[in-house]
Amino acid sequence: MQQNLSLYHVVREPKVKTEKSPLLLLLHGYGSNEEDLFSFAPQLPDEYFIVSARAPYALPPYGNAWYAINFDAGMNKFSDNEQAIQSRDLIAKFIDELIATYPIDKDNITLIGFSQGSILSYAVAFTYPEKIKSVVALSGYVNEDIITETIEKEEVDKLRFFISHGSVDQVIPVEWARKAPEFVKSFGIEAEYQEYPVGHGVTPQNFYDMLAWLNKQ
Repeated sequence: MQQNLSLYHVVREPKVKTEKSPLLLLLHGYGSNEEDLFSFAPQLPDEYFIVSARAPYALPPYGNAWYAINFDAGMNKFSDNEQAIQSRDLIAKFIDELIATYPIDKDNITLIGFSQGSILSYAVAFTYPEKIKSVVALSGYVNEDIITETIEKEEVDKLRFFISHGSVDQVIPVEWARKAPEFVKSFGIEAEYQEYPVGHGVTPQNFYDMLAWLNKQ
């Protein structure tokens, strides 16, 4: 495996091979690593080239983050938006490297992000819409502060979104997630939104709904 790319990653090659395969790029959450979402890989559609990336900032003892989350004296959480923007641009660069390295169809790239990875997936898709076809946003929200300020509707309206969230999520409030489909649809973009009676995680039903959506794409 070539690891001279911008992000360390693991790969599952497609079981059904074509000259250029669609890509699923998996982006894990805060404090996790590339093995987390990669556990989904055996159940994901056979025709996809699957890459699971490790976020660039190490979080001892064994996790990683796309950007720091800081707390003030009142235990309010603040995202390091500068780091988040750097990671957003790094993911865009990494996608270009993947296309140059592996037999990937540059016009058929889907991001699957969980939590912090989901927040970054929105940011990458709206900032670099020419690189992305679809987004699966699991347990995240739209942080407009890390998205380019000028979004051209005709550049983003081909994007497609599957958005899901736990209705009792204790990490990212479901109210934040509910704003995402409204934001997405304001650009004329198709979005499927689902809620499940769980906390900060992905239920089997959530996974099957995501698979059904992927298979329709």
